[in-house]
Amino acid sequence: MKKTTFILIISVLFTNTNFSQSNSILPDDYLGSWLMYFGTHHLNDKYSIHYETQLRNYEPINNFFQLLPRIGLNYKIDDNSMVTSGYAFIPTQANFDEGWGNNMVTENRIWEQFILRNNIGNIKIRHRYRLEQRWVNKNNVTEYKNRARYMVSLKIPLSKNKDFPLFLSIYDEIFLNISSSPFNQNRLYSAVGFQMNKNTNVQLGYLKHHNKVSTEIQNLNRLQLAIFLNTGN
Repeated sequence: MKKTTFILIISVLFTNTNFSQSNSILPDDYLGSWLMYFGTHHLNDKYSIHYETQLRNYEPINNFFQLLPRIGLNYKIDDNSMVTSGYAFIPTQANFDEGWGNNMVTENRIWEQFILRNNIGNIKIRHRYRLEQRWVNKNNVTEYKNRARYMVSLKIPLSKNKDFPLFLSIYDEIFLNISSSPFNQNRLYSAVGFQMNKNTNVQLGYLKHHNKVSTEIQNLNRLQLAIFLNTGN
């Protein structure tokens, strides 16, 4: 049973992954990586602080692409719904293989979101609606942009063994510019997760990322390693 589950997980993570180099000047067929930490610290029954940091690379362990630290204040409406407002500062290296500090694009971002949760049997479903107000600075010129995002995610138990609680995490998220050219991104993700304890889990997954740059759609493949920590609850 464990061997069958392992083979299934590997198949899901690497389906449609293309390891070859693209002929495009954009690094769209490189296998990159996202290393991520998500934390929630509860202040009381209603309020909590959200904090996350994501290090995104063009290649699996090097070649810096983007750093995304984000902080927000959560307000719990009830057990199944929550609103959040926050801020992020995001440096991005738009030029492949130039690394940190050279000709980077920076972004100041304010964001608001609403989360709604429900269950079907033992499958946990989560809907996330997010708005973003973005000030993007490139070559000392700042452009203001608005964006809307919607994500639906599933958390599916894979084992009944409480000493080795595995689960499958799946989501799809679409990004829409509030402009005459609405499509911005789509992210399809699957991962295997391990619930270390009530407040902590770790996930290893694969992201198929379609990203619009000017008039071209990049087809990105990204490995993801994420730690989720929920403290003070």
